[in-house]
Order: sequence, then structure tokens, then C-alpha cells
Amino acid sequence: MSRIKKIALYQFRNYNSGQFEFDLPVTCITGANGTGKTNLLDAIYYLCYTKSYFTSSQQNIAQNGKEGFRVEGVFIENDKNESIACKWLQGKKEISADGVEYEKPTDHIGKYAAVMIAPDDMELINDGSELRRKWVDSILGQVDRNYLECLMRYQRILLQRNAWLKHQATNPSTNSDELDFYNQQMVQDGSYIHDKRKDFIAAFLPLLQEFYKQLSGGKEQVHIGYESDLLQKTFKDLLKDSLQHDLRMQRTLKGIHKDDFAFVLNDTPIKSFGSQGQKKSLLFALKLAQYTYLSMQLGHLPILLLDDVFEKLDQQRMEALLRIIRAENFGQVVLTDTHAERVVSAFGNGADIGMIEL
Repeated sequence: MSRIKKIALYQFRNYNSGQFEFDLPVTCITGANGTGKTNLLDAIYYLCYTKSYFTSSQQNIAQNGKEGFRVEGVFIENDKNESIACKWLQGKKEISADGVEYEKPTDHIGKYAAVMIAPDDMELINDGSELRRKWVDSILGQVDRNYLECLMRYQRILLQRNAWLKHQATNPSTNSDELDFYNQQMVQDGSYIHDKRKDFIAAFLPLLQEFYKQLSGGKEQVHIGYESDLLQKTFKDLLKDSLQHDLRMQRTLKGIHKDDFAFVLNDTPIKSFGSQGQKKSLLFALKLAQYTYLSMQLGHLPILLLDDVFEKLDQQRMEALLRIIRAENFGQVVLTDTHAERVVSAFGNGADIGMIEL
């Protein structure tokens, strides 16, 4: 098991400075809205992934008017302590472990894992395909370094191919060497990504179905449909057949960047026809399955971060969630709530819960 022992924040969101300790398996961060509960969860997430869960802009993380921020934490893995520090200053990011800086921030990915469940996560079910692709990519990028590298290379080549297509509209050329290079690289990396996504769904689906059964009472069967152009043709043929259309539209219309993952209940798309209760059960089942999948692949238990979830769950789902996260084989849980007594009541008076009051 790996867990976070303590954390220190400097100019991180609303914190000028702050230090917090997590001595127990479950820690509740309480306080009124606006005191920084969610920001503290995000700082833990940042130490695991060198990025915020809630924003892609580093500048938005720095305290108002400041040019940078720093987050430091001590993790425990197999009874050994390791200090992780993340610093961002004037557009430059530095990540270090026990004082030794990583050559690349991506070298840190997969070392420590966290799974966040936050109120806006329902977008994963309700919104467009890009969020679901990013979610799957974030999981696979942690457990497969080659996947992460292929994905980053694919995204870079896709931008270059699209720029070439736009250039062709105003300055057409009969030389196809540049296009051939882009196609070859996209086929190589895209085919690997496609195969890994397909394997992931096969391994992930049984976990999802089991958690959904526990959270919903087992009334419906959940399924994930992998929707991809590459299920119909080889990537090479797709790019070849779509070239004239790509040239007209000035962008690449076929490929793994168009994949989607359709969540289905009893053969019905939950996005369009699911109730709020069904969607909540699915969301929590997705995140708990993610937690279990990561623990199986990485060989250690992630940290579960729960942002204001008890206010959003009915009694039945809350009790089912508590049964899962209070099991002996579950890892560290850090959660937020405006009411400490609600958390104590939910876990039971005898539960050993650490409290951080903001």
C-alpha cells in the first residue's frame, strides 16, 4: 500500500502556506464552502500526477497575483518514506523525489496513484467523447509507459497532419512524402493505442459490472461499447480512403482521436435515457473499477479522494459505497464535507477518522 503521510502547500490556490498530516486510513477535511477543502484534495492529486484534476492551466493554480507555487508531500510505500516536491515558477515545472529532480515530469507518472470523485464528474457520462477518451488515456498512461509515449507522439503528429491539410488548401503540392510520413507514424502509434484500449475494456468491464451491482442492487446490467473507426478497417486504409474528405474539411476525420466509449444499461444508452440515480451508480462504479484496475496493474493501492460526495448520495448508495471503502483490503481515503458530524455518522461512531478542520 502507498499512502500520503503529510503535505505542505505554498501559494497553491487559496493557500499562502499550509501544512497537513494524514495519520489514519480515513481523513475528513471539513469546513465551510470556500475554505479550500477541494484545493487540498487537488494538491494530493497534483503530487501524484504533476497536474491539477480540475484545470489544465498551471497559472490558475498559483495564488492570485503570484508567479508560481510549490507542493511538497511525504508518501509511505512499503514502510519507506519518500518526499515528492512539485514546483511551478514562471512557466517552468520541476518535479523531484527525495531532492533529485526528474529529467521529465512523465517519469513520475505511475509511481503514486489517486482516484478522484468530484461533483462535476457526471460530465464523464453526459458530455462528449473527448472526456471519456481522456479518462481512459489517463488510466492507461499510468500503467503503460509506451502507451503514454505513443499517445503524446500521436497527438503531435495529428496536429502536424492537420496543419499540412490546411496548407494544401492554399498551396497544393503533388509531393506526398510529408503526408506519407505523418500517416506512417499515426498508423504505428494509433494501432498500438487502439489495441490497448480494446484490451483495457475487456479487463475493466467485469470490475465495473461488479461495482455497479453492489451500488445499484443488481437490477440492471451495465456494459461499455468501444466505438472506433479501426474496428471497421485498418488505420492505413482509413487514412487513404478518407484523404479527399480530409482535404476538403482541412482536418483528419478518421482515427483513434475520434474513439468513444458508450455506457449502456440493459442495451439502452445511459447518457440519453438513464435516470440521475442510475448515472450516479454508474459514475461511482466507474471510479471504483478504475481504483481496482490501477491497484491490480501497479501493484499498490491508490488513494481515493472524495470531494463532497455524501451530500450527493442517497442513503442506499452511501451505505453501499461505505461498505466498499471500509473493507480491510481498501487503501487510504481522503474526503471533504461541510459537516464533520455527517461523516462521523456515516462511518459509525466507532470509526477511526482523522479530522482536518479548515
